[in-house]
Amino acid sequence: MGPWVNWFLVIVGIVCVIAELALGAMTGLDLALIGGSMTIGGVIGLLTASEKIGLLAAGGLALVYLVVLRRWLKATLTVKNHASNVDAIVGKTGVVTKRIAQYEPGMVKIGSEIWRAELVGADDVSRDSGATVTVEAIDGVTLKVR
Repeated sequence: MGPWVNWFLVIVGIVCVIAELALGAMTGLDLALIGGSMTIGGVIGLLTASEKIGLLAAGGLALVYLVVLRRWLKATLTVKNHASNVDAIVGKTGVVTKRIAQYEPGMVKIGSEIWRAELVGADDVSRDSGATVTVEAIDGVTLKVR
């Protein structure tokens, strides 16, 4: 076959890496890492003067990436959405520390924080101190509870 196979691996691998960079990691780095595997395999083939070793090295490295490293890399790079700050309070329950009635805000303790709170529904009955409420929404620094 000749050394052209190894050169082909090197060139196609470099093109894959450049394409990944141009796309802005849209493929999740798969194209770059498989291209890197091809490039390294081609270089190994050129150094050993064997197209078979080059093809085996490129295929082996790509297989190792796909089978072993891909899942770990995806898990590491995936952005997980976690509610934080005020968004984390919606849905939580709290204890009324100051009576809440319709058109009369009160206070609610959630965790170690005390918040101003209003009833969310027009037909909600008042909640006395010690009652448990659930946060439905947040408006500024006021909890809307039910």
